[in-house]
Amino acid sequence: MALFTVTDYDRQVWETELKDFLPDHLFDVHTHVYLKEFKRKAPPGGVKRTVSWPSLVAKDNSIEDLQETYRLMYPGKQVEALMFSGGSSELGPGNKYIIECMKKTGWPGLYYSHPTESGDQVERRIREGGFVGTKSYLSLSPKYIPEAEIRCFDFFPHEQLKVLNKLGAIVMLHIPRNGRLRDPVNLYQLTEIREKYPDIRLIIAHIGRAYTQYDVGDAFEFLAKTGLDYTFDFTANCSEFAITECLKFAGPQRLLFGTDMPILRMRCRRIEENNTYINLIPPGLYGDPSQDRHLREVSAEEAEKITFFAYEEFLAFKRAAVKLGLSRSDIEDCLCNNAVNLIKAAHESIYGY
Repeated sequence: MALFTVTDYDRQVWETELKDFLPDHLFDVHTHVYLKEFKRKAPPGGVKRTVSWPSLVAKDNSIEDLQETYRLMYPGKQVEALMFSGGSSELGPGNKYIIECMKKTGWPGLYYSHPTESGDQVERRIREGGFVGTKSYLSLSPKYIPEAEIRCFDFFPHEQLKVLNKLGAIVMLHIPRNGRLRDPVNLYQLTEIREKYPDIRLIIAHIGRAYTQYDVGDAFEFLAKTGLDYTFDFTANCSEFAITECLKFAGPQRLLFGTDMPILRMRCRRIEENNTYINLIPPGLYGDPSQDRHLREVSAEEAEKITFFAYEEFLAFKRAAVKLGLSRSDIEDCLCNNAVNLIKAAHESIYGY
């Protein structure tokens, strides 16, 4: 049985819009690989700190499923990935599985860190596992902090960042807070990280979670005034505006492609409404849409023209690239070369080769 169905409409989008636009080699810098048995049990009465819709797409994403996903979605393309565990996974088994996947595929991985670990512990586990950096998540912050008040340093503490700076490691940062990229606390802390830890290879995930024009605000004007360099991935981002403005600010050498698999296997078309995003989905495919305010079902007829979230992300990037007149070389950099070079530099910095 196929992992998922590729429809005639999917093939049409691929053949007419994406096949020739995309380079032959893609590097997915942001993908989760984990097994369902690693899932962390939520404590009784625990406070939910994440949206629920991503968990509806797939129960897990084994390395075999990820490779099959790439084969089905991107036929004829060579795809590699920077892997890390799922945010809801038990970190011990999750990180151990990533090491196994790295050995099996030759692809690089990030260590999923916990804020209670010391800097020395994080360094040791990176080196022992052969990782090129770390990923963490806001849900790991101390439970007494309300979700809306979490700050970057609550899940990436300074003690860890000092060590990661010494290593020249990659830090995949999913910024917190309801204001997303435009939030002033986030902007000041991004600046602080770049100033205090200049040798960290910082990736600001999802363009700082700026999934709508409203989320961008004046963030890029603020960051431009700092005179510092910032690197972003446009993982799970379908906002042509956000991608365009990010490219204007950071340039095509500081933008990276990612998929957030298995989430981008989702069938959806994203729209902006009342300063937030809505995922339009086929009826009945992901259960009751009322379980998450970001979901809305469409008619069966309209659903026939809904393709993969992964394709919608590429289409948004394509529109931005065309608008800005990116060269073929620029596109190859965003979708492959930037990630390859960043990972190579991190590996050489940590391991000396």
